[in-house]
Amino acid sequence: MAQFKIYGRDDVLRPLRTLLSDTVHAAAVNVLGLPATKRFHRFFPMSEEDFPTPEGRSERYTIIEVLMFTGRSVATKKAFYQRLYCDFAEHLGIEAVDLEITVVEAPRHDWGIRGQAGDELTLTYQVEQ
Repeated sequence: MAQFKIYGRDDVLRPLRTLLSDTVHAAAVNVLGLPATKRFHRFFPMSEEDFPTPEGRSERYTIIEVLMFTGRSVATKKAFYQRLYCDFAEHLGIEAVDLEITVVEAPRHDWGIRGQAGDELTLTYQVEQ
């Protein structure tokens, strides 16, 4: 399980929303091993005043927060970051300097999904990799 929150300036995020979602999802499926049917993305487009650009970043500055089950290796998470950096530059014109990614992990028992604790769910994919 993974949920994605994507923050950025509204004038940048809104026109790219579909392509951005497809880009994040492809990396999640190919690198994190999520099923293609599991797309949990939330977008937070903000005004320039509500989403100030740090020094050295452009108006394309984007933040991605990923909340997911614990279990993936450091190598897998690093491969995920690198895939996003490459794909964002290639497909979205957002360079690595303008992309920040944070992964927050929680044990499966700390999730409530479809009326059950996450550690009681039968998953169709492997988390430990």
